[in-house]
Amino acid sequence: MKSVVFSADHQQAIINTEQRLLDALLTRKVEVKMLCRGRGMCATCHVYVTKNPHSLTPMTDREKLTLSVLTGAQPNSRLACQAHVLGDGVEISLPTGLYIESFADIEALIGKRTTAPILHPITGKILIQEKKIITRSAIAELRNVDVDIQQLSLEKSR
Repeated sequence: MKSVVFSADHQQAIINTEQRLLDALLTRKVEVKMLCRGRGMCATCHVYVTKNPHSLTPMTDREKLTLSVLTGAQPNSRLACQAHVLGDGVEISLPTGLYIESFADIEALIGKRTTAPILHPITGKILIQEKKIITRSAIAELRNVDVDIQQLSLEKSR
């Protein structure tokens, strides 16, 4: 058994050795969209490893490719679906923002004020800033947000 600590509240999740960081997120009931179903092709499980990154498996080629297009990626970024926990003491923090998977997700928020930045599910780019009221005119530019993970898979494998 290994522990993964969440920087925000210093609480831990206990998971089996070689389980994914994603399993620690799910144990703590962190809402993760998992648009790519754990194949390392979207940004919805992106985390920052703040302590003991050497206690994780090395990055896969798929993970490196996905992180290369992620707007909010930092040197300590990992995709929780790709990183397996081998040792104790891993500490992670979560990016600030809400990932959306379709234009309909944003449309449902019209007239509401965002509580966190709204992020693109593939690039992590901020689509709507925090504390902004979502208007019809503001989301007109975002019609291309719908994500087809199957198509993306084909494009990335070429």
